[in-house]
Amino acid sequence: MDLIDWYRRNDVPFARLLGIEVDEAGPERVVGSLQVASGLCTVRDVAHGGAIVAFADTLGALATLAHLPRGGMTSTLESKTSFVAPAPVGARLVGRAELVHRGRSTVIWLTRVSTEEGRLVALTTQTQWILPRPGGTSG
Repeated sequence: MDLIDWYRRNDVPFARLLGIEVDEAGPERVVGSLQVASGLCTVRDVAHGGAIVAFADTLGALATLAHLPRGGMTSTLESKTSFVAPAPVGARLVGRAELVHRGRSTVIWLTRVSTEEGRLVALTTQTQWILPRPGGTSG
């Protein structure tokens, strides 16, 4: 499955609202970007943590699509984010979701969110649940 093509053809309303773009996508890595618009910021003109978490979650969920059985679905089972530095309004963030583990029913991703210049903003570890197709099994 071409994940970039899937992302462009399917409406993911929240990702569209945030302005998430996908630049590279495969079964072991997804790279995307997010422009820090004023509507995604806290009162101090820095990206809200929730926007950063949603960005990382979107990349991990998209990457998991490459691991699903035909007709299967995915859902975030667990997510933990460590914030390292602020991202000011106007900054372009780059997220790199890398495969850590692929099991029968879960996939774990580590997503590094950095500024375009390379300053680390956050690290997210995310577990995606592989849900079987309705009425079927995951195997």
